[in-house]
Amino acid sequence: MRVSVIIPSLNEAAFIGATIESAFAAGAAEVIVVDGGSEDATIDIARDRGARLITGERIRARQLNRGAEAASHEALIFLHADTLLPAGAAEAVSTALASNVFGGFRVRFIERTLGLRWTELAINTRTHFSRCPWGDQAQFIRRATFPGFREIPIMEDYEMAIRMKRIGPTTILPLAVRTSGRRFLQNGLFRTSAMNWWIILNYRRGVDPEKLAQWYRG
Repeated sequence: MRVSVIIPSLNEAAFIGATIESAFAAGAAEVIVVDGGSEDATIDIARDRGARLITGERIRARQLNRGAEAASHEALIFLHADTLLPAGAAEAVSTALASNVFGGFRVRFIERTLGLRWTELAINTRTHFSRCPWGDQAQFIRRATFPGFREIPIMEDYEMAIRMKRIGPTTILPLAVRTSGRRFLQNGLFRTSAMNWWIILNYRRGVDPEKLAQWYRG
């Protein structure tokens, strides 16, 4: 089962090159970058690294859906622009999707601070028990069973994980993606974690995702 990697982007010049290279090195047959109107060198770097480029969509869920529509292969990996796939990821995903409908990876932060090490431990423990990997854990799925992300301004990855868990078996691969902890470092570990869970709680209570996005980004 060949693998297409789909990367949504917006002003990710600092990360996008390494992310694309990691996807090809991990065995991806193609890499698709769906850009939301970057004003830095993101688009040029993506082209130079051999990615297919789609432009014009700014909502991440819509970017992911457009990338999936354009993908040529059966297995889809949705990869954040600041996240690196490990060696052997494509083969591991292909094997996992032979018996599972959905999955993700363990996570490891690129920045190796003590606080981030505790945070990654908490994330991996939560995922082990919940079987619900979030977007920064490189969610993957078969094209034939991909229902499309709900096109909302936030929480599309969480909603997808919950929905797919209800449909069939979900797997968490023992391999770890390496992702940037920049948001935790910029906003503080406790504040960022608290905001994440506050958003989830209110999403489950039925608060409008538009309002949640304003809280998250404001």
